[in-house]
Amino acid sequence: MAVSERLAELGIELPSVVPPVAAYVPAKAHGDLVYTAGQLPMVAGALPATGKVGDGHGLVPAEDAKACARQSALNAIAAAAAAVGGVDRLTGVLKVTGFVASVPEFTGQPGVINGASEVLGEIFGDSGRHARSAVGVPVLPLDAPVEVEVVFSFA
Repeated sequence: MAVSERLAELGIELPSVVPPVAAYVPAKAHGDLVYTAGQLPMVAGALPATGKVGDGHGLVPAEDAKACARQSALNAIAAAAAAVGGVDRLTGVLKVTGFVASVPEFTGQPGVINGASEVLGEIFGDSGRHARSAVGVPVLPLDAPVEVEVVFSFA
């Protein structure tokens, strides 16, 4: 099944490509791979949440951060598709690197980045199974709670 058909079946509409906030491109193709820049969970030009992930007042709850990771992955698909001439040229997911801006005692980064991994699996099926890193960091651009990079294969 084509990726566009699977997206329609799931009721997922890809967002517009998020414009870069600095001196880079959203995605770059090389050979049969396309690498995305770090994608923030932007929705209509704004972050749905800001701050550190953790438990407690003033922190971004892990479930909200997981939703942000999902949005970041959708933004990565949009960026990769734009770089290679369409979403149906994407054939699989090879690697996901997820960054979670979190308080020092938070250790749930893998669960947060599951938001990205799970939606990629839903969309790409077995071709969406990927290697992954989930890393806690002190701060991300624009005070985003999550940033995700993806390496896709394409034909």
